[in-house]
Amino acid sequence: MRRRSSFRGFLLLALAATLVAAVSAGAAPLTSSAPVEISTVNPFAGCPPDGSGINFPSAEVEPFVGVNPTNANNIVSVYQQDRYSNGGSKGTVAAVSMNGGLTWTNVAVPADNVCTGGRYSRASDPWISFSPNGTAHTLSLVTDPDPPTGGFGDNGMVYNRSTTGGLTWEPPILLAHDENLRNLNDKNSITADPNDSNFVYAVWDLAQDPARFNAENNPLGLGFKGPIIFTRTTNGGTPWEPTRVIYQSGANKQTIGNQIVVRPTGELFDFFSDIVNSSNRRDGIGPVFVSYITSANHGETWTKPTRVDDQLPMTLFRGASTVDLEPVPCPDPSQTGACPIRGGDLIPDVAVNRTNGNLYAVWQDARFSFFQTGAFRWDSIAYSQSTDGGQTWSPAIQVNQTPPGSNQNSQAFTPSVHVSANGTVTVTSYDFRFNTASPATLDTDYWAVHCHPSSENCANPASWNEENQITPASFDIREAAFARGYFLGDYMGLDSTGNTFVTAFGSTVGGGPSSIFSNKLTP
Repeated sequence: MRRRSSFRGFLLLALAATLVAAVSAGAAPLTSSAPVEISTVNPFAGCPPDGSGINFPSAEVEPFVGVNPTNANNIVSVYQQDRYSNGGSKGTVAAVSMNGGLTWTNVAVPADNVCTGGRYSRASDPWISFSPNGTAHTLSLVTDPDPPTGGFGDNGMVYNRSTTGGLTWEPPILLAHDENLRNLNDKNSITADPNDSNFVYAVWDLAQDPARFNAENNPLGLGFKGPIIFTRTTNGGTPWEPTRVIYQSGANKQTIGNQIVVRPTGELFDFFSDIVNSSNRRDGIGPVFVSYITSANHGETWTKPTRVDDQLPMTLFRGASTVDLEPVPCPDPSQTGACPIRGGDLIPDVAVNRTNGNLYAVWQDARFSFFQTGAFRWDSIAYSQSTDGGQTWSPAIQVNQTPPGSNQNSQAFTPSVHVSANGTVTVTSYDFRFNTASPATLDTDYWAVHCHPSSENCANPASWNEENQITPASFDIREAAFARGYFLGDYMGLDSTGNTFVTAFGSTVGGGPSSIFSNKLTP
């Protein structure tokens, strides 16, 4: 029988967290509501797996979330349903609430995948964004399994639109399709322009490998490239312009984790991990920078890259990134000695203040433990901000409040950042601070920490002195699906309505190997 963490004692935990926050100095405290499981119905339960890799039924992973700007009670989270061990899932599902998150409806998004009558076997990397007029836009990576001879399966990017708050979805529009074994359209995001409902922007990287490498292992081949692909609609979702390269990475380089934010004055910022010098490896070798390109004309033209963090690259001191070092049996025979926790180590997250245009970036980074005693270097959450439209950035600081130490329990991973209407900046992430010495489990929790710029300088680590434990009890992350590591997602969801934050995150508490939960953080 699978061990299940209990939600008992939540009221006492929540009360204690609220009292601690109330006496802390600085920003006004946030109250964390009880998480609600939002992935309770599996629309693909009757759809058989495609026979490649291991499929994990009821494994819901990698959520993103959006709040309808015309109706604060309308919240939509999209996520992968029934994750595979070797990439992707059976399809994309939308969890829809019309009453502010009290109850949820699960709707299959017709992302041109087999389980919804479409062409592709799998879907992955779901993303959602609302236009100012309340139209919801989603983008999903779609793919067939990689062939046993090597290379990538047929893959592409699929767009869906909803004008009913996510309860129904229009037929899919295929934005990109690739049958070249050397090419993978990967790590997409979609951004509806908050200034103009006519404009919606889609962006991703195109991994190009002449050596036809395996997508899940992801080593560099000779001549590897990863340019940024962009397309847009100027009419609210249809038609879409032809895709085009807006940044060519060059040989033995790659971009990943592209995400566009729009300042109040209209400038587009596309942030991404800028992987250089044969560094697209998960052993921490080689520099990976958080960079961005900008456009002043709705994506018509773009600048050359600028780095957020030009002094210490995000992986130079990353070392063993979010790895479970305890010698336990691994479900994947190819793993030796340790079972990794797969988090968002190459995926930065960004946000923009809709009032003053300030920009905020977070990412995983081990630099803060580099000079600590001992050989183990643990990941923390790095934060940097720009208050002058990206001209300068504050030095990276650690914002997670995980107690320091010398083992895996000191790590934090998979950050998200968002800013509310009153300027409060909140960062969420996972850590292992409550993990026990038992080799049978790896106790994990989800946290939020915040800063209020009206009274504090968020570039100062001391301003991040208040946190909320979102998970009312620890969960064992080793119960999650194993997809090149125990996997809840390369990213999680964080949005806001007014001054209230809305989360979407994965946990192994629930009805399957992992489930999606949502809660609110209210001042």
